[in-house]
Amino acid sequence: MARICLIRLGHYPQDPRLQKEIRALVEAGHEVDMICSGSSEEARSERVDGITVHRLPISRRRGSPLRYVFQYGAFVAAAALLAAKLGLRRRYDIVQVNNAPEALVFAAVVPRLLGARVLLNLLECMPEFLAMKYRLPSNHPAVRLMALVERASIAFADRAFTCNSLMRDTFVARGAPADKIAVVMLSADETIFDAARHRNEPRRSDEFVVIYTGTLEESLGPDTVVRAVGLLKDDIPNLRLRIFGNGTMRPALERMVAELGLDGRVVMSRGFAPIPELVAAVASADVGVVPTKRNAYRDLTHSTKMFDLIAMRKPVIVARTRSVEAYFDDSCVRSFESANEHDLARAIRELHDDPDLRERLVCRATEVSEPYRWVHQRARYLEMVDELAA
Repeated sequence: MARICLIRLGHYPQDPRLQKEIRALVEAGHEVDMICSGSSEEARSERVDGITVHRLPISRRRGSPLRYVFQYGAFVAAAALLAAKLGLRRRYDIVQVNNAPEALVFAAVVPRLLGARVLLNLLECMPEFLAMKYRLPSNHPAVRLMALVERASIAFADRAFTCNSLMRDTFVARGAPADKIAVVMLSADETIFDAARHRNEPRRSDEFVVIYTGTLEESLGPDTVVRAVGLLKDDIPNLRLRIFGNGTMRPALERMVAELGLDGRVVMSRGFAPIPELVAAVASADVGVVPTKRNAYRDLTHSTKMFDLIAMRKPVIVARTRSVEAYFDDSCVRSFESANEHDLARAIRELHDDPDLRERLVCRATEVSEPYRWVHQRARYLEMVDELAA
C-alpha cells in the first residue's frame, strides 16, 4: 500500500469533500498524512479518522484581494516546508493537492524530487471564481494570470482530476492535456445522506416544507427562495421554508423575512447545524431547493447539495445552469430561471399541487444519478491512486 500526503488549505475534519476521499484511502489500506489549516484551539498534530493531521496556523479569512494573495502565499510556503520535512522522513509515494489555490501544488516540489507522484484535485475553476468574486471581466489581467497559474499547476502534476466533464473541458480548452485529467464527481456521502435510515422521520401532514441548506451568500441565491415564498404566502397557506446555514447574507435575509411578513413561515437555523440534525431536517422536508445564481463560474460547477437531496430521495428544484443541464433534465429535477423568484414560485407551486410529479422526479433522478454515486466514483478515484502508486 502507498504512503500518501494530502495538502489542502482548509480545516479538517470540517471539510466533507476531503472526508470521503480520506475514508476511501484508509479503507483501501493506504497510509495518509494530511497538511491543512488550523486554529490556535486545534492540536498542531493528531490522529483523526485513521490519518495523521498536521495543522498550520494559517487560515483563509475574508478581506481584500491582497489579503487573499498573502494568505495563499504564506500557506503555500509553510506547506512546502512541512511537506519537505515529512517527505524526507516518510518518503511518500503520492502527494495529493486539493485546490484552491492551484499554486499549492508546488508545495509538493521536494517530495516530487524524492520520487513521489503528484496528484492535483481541481475542485474549483479559479479564473472563473476570481471573476465572479470580484466582478471582473474574463480578459482582466488578474483572471488571465490565474489561467496561466492553472496551466502551470496542471503541467507540474503527474495526474489531475476534477468534478465534472464541463470543468474538464474548460481546463483542456485552456491548454491542459486531455489524457491527464480524469473526472471524479462530488456525489453525496451515502454514509451520511442515507434515505433508508430516515424513512420514519416525522413529517407534519398539514405543512408543505421546502428546505435550503448551505452557506448564506448572495451568489448561492437564498434571497430568491425567500422572495418566492413571499409570492406564495397567500396561495399556499401551509407553505414553510426551513433554512439551514450561515453566512454574510443572514442579516439581510432576516430583514427580508420581516418585511415580507413571513415570520413563522420562514425558519432559519442559528448557524450551521450538526450533520445529524441537518439530515433529519432534509428527511422530513417535502422539497429541496438549490437556487444558485448563474454566472460563468456556477455554469461549470455542481452543488453538492443537489446530490445530497437526490440521495435522500427528495424532489429537487434547481436553478438552470449549464452544469445541471449537462447531467439532469426536467424529468429528474424541476428547474427554474436563475435569480427569478417568480419562476421559482411557479416550480414550488407545481410540486405542491402534484404529489405524483414529486414521486416521478425522485424515481427518475435516482435512476439517472446511479453512475454518479460515490460507490462508483470512489472506485475511479482509487484506481487512479493505484496507477500512480505503481
